Amino acid sequence: MNLRDPERFDRAIGRFDEENANDPNTDLIDGQTQPRELVYARRLTDWLRKLEPNASEALQLAARCQHICRWTIPRDKYPMDRAGYLKWRTELKNFHAAKAGAILREVGYDEETIRKVQDLNLKKNFPKDAECRVLEDALCLLFLEHQFADLAARFDEARMINAVQKTWIKMSPRGRQEALQIPMSEQALGLIAKALQGLQPKS
Repeated sequence: MNLRDPERFDRAIGRFDEENANDPNTDLIDGQTQPRELVYARRLTDWLRKLEPNASEALQLAARCQHICRWTIPRDKYPMDRAGYLKWRTELKNFHAAKAGAILREVGYDEETIRKVQDLNLKKNFPKDAECRVLEDALCLLFLEHQFADLAARFDEARMINAVQKTWIKMSPRGRQEALQIPMSEQALGLIAKALQGLQPKS
């Protein structure tokens, strides 16, 4: 990793993790209960490192704070329709970017780096921006590896096929290749196969 100031970088990561450690929602990881957003941030970092070992400092920071304090803006505060969902997602992205910016200023980052991190948080210039594409791949792969099976057990097949198709369209060829290597249940693999078949052009 090429870091201008490794100590400052570590302080930023520490502050992001400190905030996410306050998540009242938890996941059971290796027999231990851990804050959900802290787990999410670490898993996203792991995927980023696999996809891009030489990721820029801004990209590494953006991955670690992508969902920072997400639980503070719950979905049920908005109407449970498409318009409500889109408003929730927009406000979440703006909140994450603002929260990240405040922490980065606190630990001494310059405004140019902060802007780059926030642009990645907000997914500006996607899919043209190469770093934004890598981050999107990491987000999609995390979803497929750790969240897809649980959702597939709760929602109907048509909804999950649609979710896979939307995810697949956003991913780069490298991301899709990695996705096909993720160990999954037979049910999940069957849904993905149906989703990809539906994306194939009609003859």
